[in-house]
Amino acid sequence: MTAPQHHNQTVLITGASSGIGAAFARRLAALGSDLVLTARRADRLTALATELRTAHAVKVTPIPLDLSIEAPGAALATELNRRGIALTALINNAGHGSWGRFHDDDPARLRHMIAVDVGAVADLSRAFINPLRERGTGYLLNITSVAAYAPVPNQAAYSAAKAFVLSLTESLWAESRGSGLRVLAFAPGVTRTEYFDVVGTTDATGGAAFQTPEQVVTAALRVLGRRNPPPSAISGCGNQALALASRLVTRRLTVTLAATNTLRNRQ
Repeated sequence: MTAPQHHNQTVLITGASSGIGAAFARRLAALGSDLVLTARRADRLTALATELRTAHAVKVTPIPLDLSIEAPGAALATELNRRGIALTALINNAGHGSWGRFHDDDPARLRHMIAVDVGAVADLSRAFINPLRERGTGYLLNITSVAAYAPVPNQAAYSAAKAFVLSLTESLWAESRGSGLRVLAFAPGVTRTEYFDVVGTTDATGGAAFQTPEQVVTAALRVLGRRNPPPSAISGCGNQALALASRLVTRRLTVTLAATNTLRNRQ
């Protein structure tokens, strides 16, 4: 399989206003990709688009959108068709979480998180996978989390959502083999983004060392550029070891150990 030629790509990035999404935008613009950026914060998207056009002379289209709406994939596809933009690649990066016991979580917040972390990933993947497969020169990159590899008490819905993204993407990888479309689920570990401002605590790190968004982007693009990329990959040797360990012991032991770590400050 030929590695993606980034200067020939038109990439839609969700959650592009900050963190990993913004880091992807900056790196891909520097490599010559045209971009479509979407997130809720229009001011940040506009500022980032202006920055990237000026620095790299690429086409950058900001489209503000709350991905928790019904059928966000159809909304974006309609808007891109109206503007005459044909995608070659999609990075489903948008997502957020919460921290605390599931039975204490605000139901509206929980519904919004599942709509963005699960519903939008599935809906956008479905909306664009056929044209991406037809072009056969780009990629579908879904950002999951090391939390996808084991249940995480205090982040029950978030880890479950990321497990959905992992399983969905690995299946799409198998279904897309031979089409020329690269499909990858990439799992960052703890990354220094606004995620922890939103959840309101760094207890969710479990004491793990932080990565930067730029380190995550470098690792993801390295895997994506392999001759025969896998269906999924994890950023960082320590995170890889944790994910492997969770597969070598019983589910009971995995969740018990996770609970010991994540619930210790919530008793």
